[in-house]
Amino acid sequence: MDTVLEFFHSLLRWAALIALVLAVVTAWRGYFTKAPIIVWERLVTIIAMVLCHVQLVVGAALYAMRYGTFAERFGATPSLLRFWKMEHISGMILAIVLVTMGRVLSKKAKTEEGKQLRVAIFYTLGLLIILAMIPWPFMAKFGHAYGWL
Repeated sequence: MDTVLEFFHSLLRWAALIALVLAVVTAWRGYFTKAPIIVWERLVTIIAMVLCHVQLVVGAALYAMRYGTFAERFGATPSLLRFWKMEHISGMILAIVLVTMGRVLSKKAKTEEGKQLRVAIFYTLGLLIILAMIPWPFMAKFGHAYGWL
């Protein structure tokens, strides 16, 4: 069961990243051009936020299923265990909180420019944290690389 979740978690990462990048680019473009928010731009921010939340739920299920087997699965190095048990999950939770805050605060803003600025700032911060916490293949020298799609 956990291999199916792991595959879905790895695959869903790309959808969430693409949606976040699209939302960030759209929000910054709208802010700098002072253009009004159109329906598809708002939809992109909502889809990005929803995909992030689904990714978090799948990741939390994986975390719960594998909590006791981290040492056997990933080796017993303390830095690798710390990365998976603490850094990865806390960074991802923080990033998704920032994305959610950006969406909520943008709904409360009075001007279109303020809405786009809030989405742009919070989604950009969330995206940067997510990119930093993904175990990319080039991170092998740091001990955090992990098989992924």
